[in-house]
Amino acid sequence: MSLDRRALLISVGAALAALWLAGLPLGKDALAGEKVTIFAAASLKNALDAVNTQWQKQSGKEATVSYAASSALAKQIESGAPADVFISADLSWMDYLAENKLIKEGTRANLIGNRLVLIAGKDTADVDIKHGFDLAALVGDGKLAMGAVDSVPAGKYGKAALEQLGAWPSVEARVAGAENVRAALLLVSKGEAPYGIVYQTDAVADPEVKVVGTFPEDTHPPIVYPIAITTDAESPAAVAYVDFVKSEEAAALFKAQGFTILK
Repeated sequence: MSLDRRALLISVGAALAALWLAGLPLGKDALAGEKVTIFAAASLKNALDAVNTQWQKQSGKEATVSYAASSALAKQIESGAPADVFISADLSWMDYLAENKLIKEGTRANLIGNRLVLIAGKDTADVDIKHGFDLAALVGDGKLAMGAVDSVPAGKYGKAALEQLGAWPSVEARVAGAENVRAALLLVSKGEAPYGIVYQTDAVADPEVKVVGTFPEDTHPPIVYPIAITTDAESPAAVAYVDFVKSEEAAALFKAQGFTILK
């Protein structure tokens, strides 16, 4: 071995030893410290992508996100999927993880809120959403796109609102239950369903649809997005990431996409 190579190996070894003595992570753990893995509700995509871009610029660390229905993500976490942070589109799926001791105590917080809207094609007339409105007549022989009503938060909110308004029995058989709210949005955007129920922020994200009506807030449970660190989180940066997502800087990015900030 040449003297130059031996000197290089000695210097690298000395540097690693210094890190170890300082209590800093090495090897795989060091790489994990540079990345935070987030499981987030599909409706958060545009806003959270913007938040993560800013986080990465400021911290130099990587944020990777899996977007899907909150129900699917919660079940994946329960099955051992490697997530550091979970952001749900409703309280019940965060409650589910808490009951199964899958989120760290003291890390849960209610982050943002949203509104529930009826969407349709760009040239569709507005709808007066009130008790007894004839949604079935509007849908006609088509389908009403919404998240799966037994699991997807947007679907559950939508069903609750339609029940409260007396419209559910007439449209139940016409519902096209999607795997998440963005999939429901896509059905309307592509003309495969004349109407759909999504969040206000989803409608803003797609220029091919328009909001034709907003559901009164008293017709469904409050739309709340909670955030928490998972029990099995491995990234040392998870706490700093959650703090940033709850910051005023991130709040401005959420507001820009139509979310409300919860105090």
